[in-house]
Amino acid sequence: MVADLTIIDIRGRGLKLETAAEVAPILERYVQAAVKKIHLGGNTISPDAAKAFAHFLSGATSLEVADFADIFTTRSIDEIPQALEALCKAIEPITTLVEVNLSDNAFGERTVEPMKGLLRNNRFQILRLSNNGLGPAAGIKVAGWLKESAEKCKEEGVKSRLRIVTCGRNRLEYSAKAWAQAFAEHGSLEEVVLPQNSIWTEGIEALAKGLSECPNLRYLDLQDNTFIKDGKMDAIEAWAEALPKLTALKTLILSDCVLALEDDDEVPLLVKTLAGGSNPNLTNLQLQNNDLKQETLQLFANSIVDSRLRLECLDLQWNELTKEDIPQNLIGAMKQRPFKLLVEDEEEEEEEEEEEELEAEKADVEEKVPSGEAQAVDQAVDALADMINKVSIQ
Repeated sequence: MVADLTIIDIRGRGLKLETAAEVAPILERYVQAAVKKIHLGGNTISPDAAKAFAHFLSGATSLEVADFADIFTTRSIDEIPQALEALCKAIEPITTLVEVNLSDNAFGERTVEPMKGLLRNNRFQILRLSNNGLGPAAGIKVAGWLKESAEKCKEEGVKSRLRIVTCGRNRLEYSAKAWAQAFAEHGSLEEVVLPQNSIWTEGIEALAKGLSECPNLRYLDLQDNTFIKDGKMDAIEAWAEALPKLTALKTLILSDCVLALEDDDEVPLLVKTLAGGSNPNLTNLQLQNNDLKQETLQLFANSIVDSRLRLECLDLQWNELTKEDIPQNLIGAMKQRPFKLLVEDEEEEEEEEEEEELEAEKADVEEKVPSGEAQAVDQAVDALADMINKVSIQ
């Protein structure tokens, strides 16, 4: 098999690269101008090693993907900024750059500054920046630099190329307002992934306004952030207003988002808007663990039966629902078209089915075996059950 000399890929090797001399053998067979992708993840890179990679990349004029995820494990707070600065400066002038991935690196307010020039000045399309421990202060800085890049595009009379932003598990908190402003300024977003960021009602409301300026948004993940706090419905109302503007939306993930009050049987306004067909292209809707009740499922059932929704998957697991709550009209509709509905924990459901099969098997055997052997059969079936319970699928 002939090696692809347009891709440098050392992912997952567990290398601890300390010097330029250790980097040299990795790069020696590659021609700078021919390299289109570089993947360095799963290794730990010192400042000197990063400078060696940066020297090479400064001549990689066709580079499209710069994947620097998970490259600073065990590195100190003094080492990371030096290494990051070398890599970011090297790729900043490259006009062919499409994707930058800096996920799974421990950045905080003290270590994000080296990204400033890259985020302000480059015109890449995809930014992946998840699980970095940014915190709100660093989040405001990063969002501000992205906003500046959009403003520069407008000054130069060109459209923003930014399409995808992934920034999950970063404790963005109140910096969500700054991110909302950046998204609105770009207006070009097609995919936004912001799960598990401790974003509260005010930030969620701001995101509704910011993302409503992105009419091409197709994929949105806000899982495990908070829409309702202390009974305040401002974020719910803001999103109910924003959703009809996002006509291209195909996937919406709002699981674990506190979309309803625990003791309130009324269907939340946001959910009513979705069920009413606010997003005609929506095919995948995930609303797990939001205290939603049977009234919500009935509302979706009516819209699906009436063809107001084109959903292919509706995930309502871990709400106050069971299989028995599935309306008959929806059961009929599911037989007519491909559609996946999840209302109970799939793993628990599989375990229950296995137990039922074992019981049925035991009863069948007992019918066929003389009564004197029944105890032996019980023991054999119990042993079989123990063996099955010990099996784990990897």
